[in-house]
Amino acid sequence: MSASQSAARRTVLKGAAALAGAVGAGATLSACSTGSNGGAGAPAVPEEPVELGAASEVPVGGAKLFRERKVLVSCPAEGQYKAFSAQCTHAGCVLDKIDKGEGNCPCHGSRFDVTTGKVVQGPADRPLPAVPVKVENGKLIAG
Repeated sequence: MSASQSAARRTVLKGAAALAGAVGAGATLSACSTGSNGGAGAPAVPEEPVELGAASEVPVGGAKLFRERKVLVSCPAEGQYKAFSAQCTHAGCVLDKIDKGEGNCPCHGSRFDVTTGKVVQGPADRPLPAVPVKVENGKLIAG
């Protein structure tokens, strides 16, 4: 093989390696997307009022995650409710559980205070957006 053929072969191989790297990076980035977590392209807060369930499902001094509606509701005192988007402000994944007063994001480990929406642990750096919530006929209505 001549020197020019060898140089051309190395150029082709470098290009193929760069392309493979770019494809791998794309796959890695798509793994961070929120399609499988219900966050991609969806608004962080309900655009119109949605019924969540019975207000009695949220314990006084506790919180409940309404994951399918992407809403987190806490009840700091009897008859008082606070609601936040359950969509992580880092990459848009939907929180998966409440543990020790914190909402957990399964994608990158962000955690949020369920009573304030504030970030407790990153990588998220913005609090969860507040969502208006009220009780009508014993049911929680968000949005």
